[in-house]
Parts: sequence; structure tokens; C-alpha cells
Amino acid sequence: MTAQPQIKSDTPANSMRKYTLWALAWPIFIELFLQLMLGAADTLMVSRISDDAVAVVGFSNQLFAALTTLFVTVASGAGILIAQGIGARREEDARTIAVMAVSVSLVIGLALSVFLYLLPGEIAAVLQMPEELLPMASIYISIVGGGMVLAAVISTLSTVIRNTGNTKGPMYTAIGMNVVHLFLNYAFIFGAFGFPAWGLTGVAISTVVSRLLATILLYLMYVRAFERRIQLRDMTLFDRKLFGEVLRIGWPLGVHTSCWVLTQLAIYTFIAMLGTKELAARTYMNTLESCCFMLGYSIALAVQIQIAHLFGSGQTREAYRMAYRALWIGIAIVVPGALLLLLFGPHLLGLFTADTEIVAIGVSLLALNLLLQPGKMLNMAMGSSLNALGDTKFTMVASLTSMWIIAAGLSYMAGIHWGWGLTGIYLCMILDEYVRGALSLWRWRGQKYLKRAEASRLGVNSSDGPDRPDGPDGPDGSGRAGRQSDGESLLSAPAVEL
Repeated sequence: MTAQPQIKSDTPANSMRKYTLWALAWPIFIELFLQLMLGAADTLMVSRISDDAVAVVGFSNQLFAALTTLFVTVASGAGILIAQGIGARREEDARTIAVMAVSVSLVIGLALSVFLYLLPGEIAAVLQMPEELLPMASIYISIVGGGMVLAAVISTLSTVIRNTGNTKGPMYTAIGMNVVHLFLNYAFIFGAFGFPAWGLTGVAISTVVSRLLATILLYLMYVRAFERRIQLRDMTLFDRKLFGEVLRIGWPLGVHTSCWVLTQLAIYTFIAMLGTKELAARTYMNTLESCCFMLGYSIALAVQIQIAHLFGSGQTREAYRMAYRALWIGIAIVVPGALLLLLFGPHLLGLFTADTEIVAIGVSLLALNLLLQPGKMLNMAMGSSLNALGDTKFTMVASLTSMWIIAAGLSYMAGIHWGWGLTGIYLCMILDEYVRGALSLWRWRGQKYLKRAEASRLGVNSSDGPDRPDGPDGPDGSGRAGRQSDGESLLSAPAVEL
């Protein structure tokens, strides 16, 4: 990275902050929980309009998620480098990366907004939206999609803020966004408080308004996220070398994320081929299923931040052990959650719809969810740990292989060609999670990047070749790369406080 003036180590913003896993994870959990509640409330309120409206929202959200991968490339790479930079006392580099990430995401978001606003019906038709849902989908996609720039900026701002160690800021923003969105949803759907009863159109407007307010709040936190406040004139900052580092780490993450989202979109297309009831059932199951893994996912995100900080500061052995701690903590949480969902899921599904056929389809998936969640936790924990080191190309290759062959290709064969229906598709999704999780675990146990960083810290010469995990400065900013010495073992790392 570019050379920067020495930063005093005793300044709070620049010192290597000591965070426990729980201190990082619980605000992320609250944020994810509120997002889940927002989605559940959306689904519950929209279900009062019709099951067709629920299908439109679920399908459209998959489309939006697919398009977000265009700016996730920048946001994800920037987040990891910001965490590593702060850990290595390079806050000026981290600040510059944050500015560039927001600026680029703004441009990408504006382009997506124009695209979705002008061609909503054509996009829905190409993605095989059932014909009877096209008019409703066109309106919803044009409004929510027209505000896609807000989603782009929110995602990047949240990533930047979170990777400085401030996980509470996005949480508070999520609280405010939930309150506004739920209020406007209720007002527009039911015509309360003097608002017009605009149905699904009102839900779309509510989404855009709440995102606008969230963007404002996050921006106010963003400009104060670093010791030197970010000014509007800084938005023109551009460092080619640093941006190259962002893309080096970020583009595999973007491909990885796009693989997941696009295969999910493909799976939704297969489910749409089965019928509207199956599509609605999967949308309801998505909401319930999120209850099981959201705390596990918050742990995975938290350990990514923590490992990136530890790796940036040269504490490689602690970083190695933290991945396993996060994995076992996550499994201990998601499995009981899946079991509770198996017990109470039928009653919860009944809250969303009175259609007994849709409830029956959803119930048939609850037992499979108990098998899904441990594999998902394995994949999230180990994948996030690899990403924290910058080993993003491996997760990309694993995703390209498993998602397209198993999650997409095999899902079509099982669900459509062989006639196994939604159950067959779900079984393929489970297999995909375990395959990717096992590959990431194998990669992590090899300790490739950690050994090089440890050797660099100890001043040992490398014989592993020129491939460097952390750009031009090496893994710890020293410009050296190396192999772990024979007398040091990462497995003998001291315990890290949770």
C-alpha cells in the first residue's frame, strides 16, 4: 500500500482495537434480526394483499440481490482491507479505500436504478415470472429498483463502518429504518392515518423512503468513521494502487456473491415453473429459515472482522484459532434454532397464509432445514475466515464449481426433470452448502496465508513462490513473504478472549 505518515499508536481511532467476538457479533445480530423482522413484516403485511403479491415480492427481491453483486465487489474488498489496514496502523490507507468504495458504489447504483426503472416488465418476463404476475411485478420493480442506488450506498457505507469496528452504528440505523418502514407499510396497505391505500405500490414506496433515511444516517456516521473526518471534496480521491488492491480481493468476492445470488435466482425460476403456490411457500420458508442462521451469520461476519484485524497486526496464530471457535459457537446456536423451527414451524406458517396446500409444502421442508443449518454454518464460518485473509480466489472457485453444478444444475434435474419438486431442489441446496463448507475447511487447515504471514513476522525467508496474500506490502506490511519456521506451529496459538 502507499506509504503514509506515522500514526500515533495511542490514538483511539488508529490503535489496534481489542474486540471480543461477542462485542462485534451482537450488534450485527441485532441488525440482521431487525432486517429479518422487516422482511417478515413485509411478507406478513403483503400477504394481506394476496399470495400473488407475496410471490412478486419474493421473486423481485431475488432479482435485486443478484444485481447488488455489481457493487459488492468493491464493498467487500474494501471492507477487508479497511479492517487489515486499521490492524496494521495504516488508517490513512483505510480512509482512502473507504472514500473510493462509496464513490464507485454510487456510480454503479445510479446505473442500476436507471436500468430497473426503464425496463421492469421486460426484465420480469425474461426471468420467467408467471404471466398473471407481470403487471404487479412491473410496478414493484420499477419503484424499488429505481431506488437501487440507495441500496448500493447503504451496503457500502455499512460495510465500511462495520469494518472499522463500529458494528453498533449500522444496528441503530436498522432500528430506525425498521420503524419507518413498518409504519409506512401499515399506512399504505391499510389506508391508515389518512394515507391512501396503495397496496403493493405503497409497500414499494415505503421501502424507498426508509432506505433514503437510512442512507442519510449512515453517511453521517461514515464521515466520522476515521480520525480525520471525510469531506465532500474527498469523494474525488483515487489511488490506483489501493484500488487495485480492493479489486484484487474484491472481484473474487463479487463473483462468489454473484454465483450464490444468481443460482438462487435460477432456483427461484425453477420453483416458479412448479407453480405460484410453490413460489409462495419458498418465500415463506425463506423468512422462517432466516431465524435459524442469522445469529450464526452474525458470528461469521464478526469473526471475519476480527481475523482481518488480527492478520493485519501480525497475530496469525490467534487468527487461526478464532475460525474454529466461531464455527463451534455457531453450530451450537443454529442446530437448536432449527429444532425449534421444526417444532413450531407449522403454526408460524399458518400466520402467513390460510392456504393449506402452501402450508403443507412449507412443512415438508422443515425437517430438511435441520440438516441444512450445520452445513450452512460450516460454509459461512470457514468461508468468512478465508476471506478475512484475502484468500478470496479459492472461495470463488469453490463457489463456481459447487453452486452451478450442484445448487443450480442438479436442482433442475432433481426438481424439474426427475419430478422431485421442491423437496428435490431443497436437497440439492443442502448438498451444495456441505460441499463448499468442506472445501473451505480443507483450505483453512492448510494454513497457506497464515504460515506466510507468520514467517514474515519472524523474518524467515519464503520458498513458497512470489504469490503474496496482502498486496505489495506483504501480509504484515513489511514487504516480506515467507514460510512458517519449523519450530513454530499455528496450532499452538494461545487462546483468544471471546
